[in-house]
Amino acid sequence: MIQRGVRIERVVLMSALVCLFLAFASGSATGQDDLKQQQMVEKAKMTFDKFVADPSVGWGPAQAKNVKGVLIVPQLLRGAFIFGGAGGSGVFLMRDAKTGKWSDPAFYTMGSASFGLQIGGDASEIVLLVMTTQGAETFLSSSFKLGGDVSIAAGPVGAGAKGQTTFQSADILAYSMAKGVFAGISLEGAGVAVSKGSNQAYYGKETRPTDILVTHEAKNPKAAGLVSAVAAAMK
Repeated sequence: MIQRGVRIERVVLMSALVCLFLAFASGSATGQDDLKQQQMVEKAKMTFDKFVADPSVGWGPAQAKNVKGVLIVPQLLRGAFIFGGAGGSGVFLMRDAKTGKWSDPAFYTMGSASFGLQIGGDASEIVLLVMTTQGAETFLSSSFKLGGDVSIAAGPVGAGAKGQTTFQSADILAYSMAKGVFAGISLEGAGVAVSKGSNQAYYGKETRPTDILVTHEAKNPKAAGLVSAVAAAMK
């Protein structure tokens, strides 16, 4: 009974730490964060370019036209001894359903807690392809849970993946790359939250996801490279 109680307390503590990470990352920003966010945008473009260029990714023009949005996390850090967690920051771009144009990036954080026998740590690059309108609209909320509020499945990779014409009927397809190789990582249960401070710093004013992703009232010309890369790959 004592050991069980200790385990429960540790799991609760781990979950609380993840929530704290998300809350901190979505908080206020200083004037220096504009540079940090531009670096994030540039790293996101590098991650996305690798994703598009890799022949093992099961994606082609026939499927690309159905993508509603793309979340790119250049670095998701995982590490633990017995108890683990993961956290990172990234950007989300949404396609306008009427015009087909892509929005500027909105900033988000991703975090999860895990419990199990694990040692060590690693870093992964994450690309989430949002396949449904429901999945895209979820990003307009302040926070949500993958696998809870929206369904998520692993995107196809490897030999023969390019030839696939049908994909799992999930809201989101997830791809992860570690050390240059696409490999599976479970994002089920991971929390995604709007990074209010980062959005404010990058666009120079208090900005909602809707202002960036839907109405396009918030724009930053420095994001043009990333927007063009996504638009070119998903046409």
